[in-house]
Amino acid sequence: MEQPPTGGGAGARVLVVDDDPTVAEIVTGYLDRAGYVVDRAGDGPDALARAAAHRPDLVVLDLMLPGMDGLEVCRRMRGQGQGQGPVPVIMLTARGDEDDRILGLEVGADDYVTKPFSPRELVLRVGSVLRRVRPVADPSGDGSGSGVVRAAGLSVDPEARTAFKNGAELALTVREFDLLAFFLAHPGRAFAREELMRDVWGWDFGDLSTVTVHVRRLRGKVEDDPARPRLIRTVWGVGYRFDPAATEEA
Repeated sequence: MEQPPTGGGAGARVLVVDDDPTVAEIVTGYLDRAGYVVDRAGDGPDALARAAAHRPDLVVLDLMLPGMDGLEVCRRMRGQGQGQGPVPVIMLTARGDEDDRILGLEVGADDYVTKPFSPRELVLRVGSVLRRVRPVADPSGDGSGSGVVRAAGLSVDPEARTAFKNGAELALTVREFDLLAFFLAHPGRAFAREELMRDVWGWDFGDLSTVTVHVRRLRGKVEDDPARPRLIRTVWGVGYRFDPAATEEA
């Protein structure tokens, strides 16, 4: 039997949502031994109530829930806690259900793990997402701290994990933030989807359509007209390029 990672949780609160008691118990046990404070819910309404009562730092969410499925739970969670930023979500999906995984990313899931899965891998994914999302205070409050990257009315502070467009803070998922920060750091260069998957998120393999989904969602938040993107350009036959000079064109 594989051993769970130990330590590293630092008391972060994780909400596990799964209607299978065995899966929920195993995941909860591994997260607990890794140092997380774990709450459990067996269905969508219970998950929403628990998240509203005690905001979690991350949610492990099964897609196939009775009544209200994981997609709807994720949508509604995105509407909770306005002004605090979205709660990171790792979605559990059945192996081979590519459409469901894409839908999960579309509604704002930050990552997904396919069933059957290794509980140890899931704990490591939880730790990876939380390390990316934990903020460091920016005393200016407007994304103007040291290390900030700016272009085309956008600013990203990698340490504080904050992003702004024309002075207004953007509500980005973990993956969207990483992608925007990467683009701002590499203006004018075209990247293949394989490169973005590897260089932005450290994935050596995976479904390339997830990159397409994240780009589409990011465009919806940073472009003036997402249907006619000017900043994040599609480079046909290659991938995508961030073009800050486009805002200066006629």
